[in-house]
Amino acid sequence: MEKIRCGWCEKDDLYRKYHDEEWGKPVYDDETIFEFLILESFQAGLSWYTILSKRENFRTAFDHFDYRKMAAYSDIKIEELMNNAGIIRNRLKILSAITNAQKFMEVQTEFGSFSKYIWGFIGGKPVDNKPKALSEVPATTEISDAISKDLKKRGFKFVGSTVVYAHMQATGMVNDHIESCFVRK
Repeated sequence: MEKIRCGWCEKDDLYRKYHDEEWGKPVYDDETIFEFLILESFQAGLSWYTILSKRENFRTAFDHFDYRKMAAYSDIKIEELMNNAGIIRNRLKILSAITNAQKFMEVQTEFGSFSKYIWGFIGGKPVDNKPKALSEVPATTEISDAISKDLKKRGFKFVGSTVVYAHMQATGMVNDHIESCFVRK
């Protein structure tokens, strides 16, 4: 029997695997939350598929998203990243990844973990939207607006409300699997 999935992921096996195994599943560890924060910030203005297809390259280039290492990247490392054809070579996004690593650690210090901070916006439990169709899935919400505003106030970059909402979906803060999707069951 054919599995019913959310329509956006039927492009190929890479997308289906991501949808089936990761998207919308609650993530509470800071390392994975940070990885998605960086990947989503690189997605700004691009498709998620573009980022997902380069994910392993990003992992290698950015020291497996070790925010401690990333926070201390030198000009030499920045130039190395700018010359890496396997990632998105946008200087502003690369510099923002470094800034975001630094700010991420500041939030950890203040809250004990970044997870406590970000999940605190929704009381620590996923929001289940139960959309019947993809057309019912929003690009932003009041919560993503509030998180985006707070992140920007803290100095984070490339964290507009759309990026934040995509991050919330990726890390399972919201469940936007359509009602007929097998993952929901």
